[in-house]
Amino acid sequence: MTAPLTPPQQPPHDPSWPPPPPPYQGPEGDPITAAEVLQGLVVTAASAVAGAVLGALWVWLAPTVRLISDGKGVYLKDSEGEAAIGADGTFVLLALAFGAIAGLVVFLARRKGGVPLVLGLAVGGVLGSLLAWWLGTELGPTSDVIAHAKAVGPEVAFDAPLKLQMGAAAMLAWPLAATVVHLVLTGIFGPRDPEPGPWDAYKH
Repeated sequence: MTAPLTPPQQPPHDPSWPPPPPPYQGPEGDPITAAEVLQGLVVTAASAVAGAVLGALWVWLAPTVRLISDGKGVYLKDSEGEAAIGADGTFVLLALAFGAIAGLVVFLARRKGGVPLVLGLAVGGVLGSLLAWWLGTELGPTSDVIAHAKAVGPEVAFDAPLKLQMGAAAMLAWPLAATVVHLVLTGIFGPRDPEPGPWDAYKH
């Protein structure tokens, strides 16, 4: 008579074995380097300097507002003209064009993009617009309208100084155009992160 077979002793069950697969960790964002910060500063400086070109073009292309004096006061020669708001429109259109070109050039120079470049485009656009505004008013007709009217005499038309009726909005045209164009181009044509493979979760 044989003894009953007994199953071999099983080790106690370990609920932690097998270990669950680690969660997938996507590619970490690259830290901002000193070189990228320098590139952002270069973009800021270049955009600010380009504001001088914008200011000169504004003086050249903005419609002229004509004033006239009767010896007692200064009035618009053409009270129904739209030249006064035309100066704002000219500035905004030029600023939008400069911003779009800046965003395109920065993207072509560095397709990878980065926060410093976007900040450089935004800050540089504001600085460039401010420089263009100041330079345009300096290169245009004098802002001392009374003295100008006395110099030319009564009933003689003369050019009014360049002004921006909506200065705050005009200052935002360049940086908005630059950042939007750059971000759109980077999103469409910029480098892509590699798709995770089935074994990438076990590489960490």
